[in-house]
Amino acid sequence: MDTKSRRIIRKPEITERSALSSVTIWRLEKTGQFPKRIQLGGNSVGWFADEFDEWLEQKSRARFAGVSP
Repeated sequence: MDTKSRRIIRKPEITERSALSSVTIWRLEKTGQFPKRIQLGGNSVGWFADEFDEWLEQKSRARFAGVSP
């Protein structure tokens, strides 16, 4: 996918949509269980929306399959 057309979402939207705390997101990132953040500059970070949406979809599929992703 062309990175020029990819939407970036910031931490407030990530925490709202995932219902996870910033610390939990950080821990999941460190273990490779959450999409990697993008450094936007200074203290600003974001995530590609398509990667986050896929992560949520995987969680949903695992729930219905009765297994842990």
